[in-house]
Amino acid sequence: MQIRMLGRVDYAPTVESMVAFTDARGTDTPDALWICEHPPVFTQGVAGRDSHLLAPGDIPVVQTNRGGQVTYHGPGQVVAYPLIDLQRAGYFVKEYVYRIEEAVIRTLRHVGVTGHRVAGAPGIYVRLDDPFDHALLPQRPQKREPGSPAPEPDFTGLGKIAALGIKVSRHCTYHGVALNVAMDLQPYWRINPCGYAGLQTVDLSTIGVAVSWDEAAQVLSQQLGALLSP
Repeated sequence: MQIRMLGRVDYAPTVESMVAFTDARGTDTPDALWICEHPPVFTQGVAGRDSHLLAPGDIPVVQTNRGGQVTYHGPGQVVAYPLIDLQRAGYFVKEYVYRIEEAVIRTLRHVGVTGHRVAGAPGIYVRLDDPFDHALLPQRPQKREPGSPAPEPDFTGLGKIAALGIKVSRHCTYHGVALNVAMDLQPYWRINPCGYAGLQTVDLSTIGVAVSWDEAAQVLSQQLGALLSP
């Protein structure tokens, strides 16, 4: 896997480059991982609703073709875009999402934080009262009977620290995951993050972890590279 550190780049041209890479790749094209951060921007996924944009103000809103709803990107956030041929890698989309989330969980573990999954709500969350507590969440994903309805996500006592939104075209992925390191979190109050009113968003700095963007980017890229490789 070829890892590229792009630095701070505008969102829309980066998406255009991912689309071009995906459209042009052949069966022998090496997989890639792009690591970057973006200037302030709100992005709407294919399920996004205008009603979840509460007060965008002077922050641009970009419609995109990833899954999910509205989120925010800004300085101090590590954004990772895996460009993976899933057919060649030998796993399906559900496993791909699990591996991305696991990479974030392991990155958080590197700085002593325990990351959690929430059933029905992709991304990674931390306990607001004690982000370092290793105890399992009562609302952690549970096995359910086939055909039973999915539970409503329960965010009680949690803050979202990493958001995930992907696109798969001809079994090849783009878009990816964003880990909040040390950001201005105020823009999240201008939206319903990921379509959930009142969902609290946090970063590593607000939960008491001092880590540089470079270190977080390096660890996350290492974890993604290891977990997403065939």
